[in-house]
Amino acid sequence: MNDSSGNPNSNVSASIAYDDLREWLARAELLGEVRNVRGANWQEDIGLAAEAVLRAEDGPCVVFDDIEGCPKGFRVLLNMFAGVRRNMTLGFPDHLTKWELSDAFRETYLKDRKPLKHEIVEHGPVLENIITGDAIDVTKFPAPVWHEKDGGRYIGTGTYSITRDPEEDWLNAGAYRAQVFDKNTVGILMAPGHHGAIHCEKYFKRGQPMPVCMVLGGDPLCFFYGGLEAPYGVFEIDVVGGLRGRPMQMVRGKVTGLPFPAGAEIVLEGYVLPDKRMVEGPFGEWTGHYAGGAKPCTVLDIKAIYHRNAPILVGVPPMGAGPDEMARYRAVMRSATIKQNMALAGVPDVQQVWCHEIGGARMFHGVSIKQRYPGHATQAGHIAAQCGASAYASKYIVVTDDDVDVTNLDHLLWAMLTRTDPKESIQFIEGSWDSPADPRIPPEKRAAGDLTHSVAIIDACRPWHWRDKFPPTNTPSPEVARKAREKFGWLLNGKA
Repeated sequence: MNDSSGNPNSNVSASIAYDDLREWLARAELLGEVRNVRGANWQEDIGLAAEAVLRAEDGPCVVFDDIEGCPKGFRVLLNMFAGVRRNMTLGFPDHLTKWELSDAFRETYLKDRKPLKHEIVEHGPVLENIITGDAIDVTKFPAPVWHEKDGGRYIGTGTYSITRDPEEDWLNAGAYRAQVFDKNTVGILMAPGHHGAIHCEKYFKRGQPMPVCMVLGGDPLCFFYGGLEAPYGVFEIDVVGGLRGRPMQMVRGKVTGLPFPAGAEIVLEGYVLPDKRMVEGPFGEWTGHYAGGAKPCTVLDIKAIYHRNAPILVGVPPMGAGPDEMARYRAVMRSATIKQNMALAGVPDVQQVWCHEIGGARMFHGVSIKQRYPGHATQAGHIAAQCGASAYASKYIVVTDDDVDVTNLDHLLWAMLTRTDPKESIQFIEGSWDSPADPRIPPEKRAAGDLTHSVAIIDACRPWHWRDKFPPTNTPSPEVARKAREKFGWLLNGKA
């Protein structure tokens, strides 16, 4: 089986040279991509800055310091995954395009590397400050109001929460947003079907509270993997250890015994109680709407706070209605994971997979294949729609021939428009797993807890049985395109 696209960068050497957020930040500063802002407020300024920078592919990383109303040295970091630092974050050279980065990530990290179990240590920077009892006050951290219609401050957007399965004893790290309610209570919004929600359901059926350690700032890779779809029973932090080739160092919480990274910036430890809910939201979600509204939500009762000196809170707010930081990292990493899932499912000759940033890198996927047999495109489309990395909230899968660059939205839509007949080329999957953030869920279905929708599989390949008679394109060959750039590219920049 050949699942490779022949990417010339598949053998690019990779090395993830940082172990925590501060080491990552030092490397970003060496790249000249960090900007510092002093004196901003959490009520509006930080959210405005997010609107200004997060949509740009080359926007800077921003560190907010001296934030009004917060202890001196408490900081907020915004926009990790953009510019040249995007490649640095995943350990690759800066010359790779986003597609080359994604496929090199798959070739280097996903094909052969296995999770590496974390290592428990006694000490770590996160234990520099341990706050318990009446001293607990989560409101002192600079949690911003990210969008103008949000229902409150959100301390957890660049966050992941660590839980343990009470029956099978495996750990999970999942990215679940957290709204600040009071000094010792924050929300923890776990969508149905996600591993944290499965753990929670098991605890509640036993009549027990669920222990949680919520990490509010730390290693970018751990947060990224908290927002991706690791297989059931696999601890995301151990996956990150496998990527690095060295185990993550973890300390144990004094209250729950759960492990969390020794180099984390801020950690909240406590319990989610079966009988306690608070009204959460609304929040401007990744779909660009306030679809979830305001409703009762599980909460974390905080029993301990751990933080480094001068802690850094990571903010990764979804901006919606266009690409943002969340969509950028998910596009690179989810595209690689879906392509690997397809290869493991036996789909041959998958050339490219791209989860388009529009739609949060969840709702619209392009797949190119080298057609080998009748039905190949249908097989590829269905696996791409329902594999582990893609099933949640995917809506449209477009399968094309290998002459289409599916990372280029114009090129993908061109193929869809010119190589399909709507009646013949579209198949539907019904009852597929959806997100509460989807604004298209009808009110009656949402009220009934029916979070499902249909998925369209669009076959935009040349029809197999008459592919040899399909009109040729006037798209230049790679050689002609290169020659055009080399000979007349100067016309675009005005330099002869």
